[in-house]
Amino acid sequence: MVKIAIIIGSTREGRFADKPAAWLRGIVSRRSDAEYEFVDLRDFPMPFFDEVASNAYAPSQNEVAVRWQRKLAEFDGYVFITAEYNHAPTGVLKNALDYAYPEWNRKPAAFVGYGSVGAARAIEQLRQIAVELQMAPVRTGVHIQGADFFAAWQQGLALEDMAHLQPNVQAMLDDLLWWAVALKTARGA
Repeated sequence: MVKIAIIIGSTREGRFADKPAAWLRGIVSRRSDAEYEFVDLRDFPMPFFDEVASNAYAPSQNEVAVRWQRKLAEFDGYVFITAEYNHAPTGVLKNALDYAYPEWNRKPAAFVGYGSVGAARAIEQLRQIAVELQMAPVRTGVHIQGADFFAAWQQGLALEDMAHLQPNVQAMLDDLLWWAVALKTARGA
């Protein structure tokens, strides 16, 4: 069975990320096709990248970074929950991506974004970063945008009650699992 990390890509106090994380927790708890684990960047307080080089070329010296890399190595695929700040992913998520390299290689990535445009621009950048890290970003993503985002953020509406989001989240997870199994098989060969 493949193991999937769902990475919470915001560390701000009062972050919205906890809402989609709780929503996804409910969805993946009903699936039996993989082992899912939530990984919160708050548990890995890495400084801004300050190593001599990527860990593809030199071992990291920062203890938290090494712990982060070991955690990432456990997984066969990743779902990134991301906000969009100024048309980009969060700085803490970009920093976390930069602190690892071989751990990401030849594994799939999927994205759940939130904000006024569902983090579409941030996710587009994350897809490019994923390619550079030799990941396989899946096509289908989940974009909690506009009225849905504001209803959940400011009015307390539950994402579970937004039935129109369900088809994309299921398709995203199905695609991610297909790639995770295929790439795990290929990595093992």
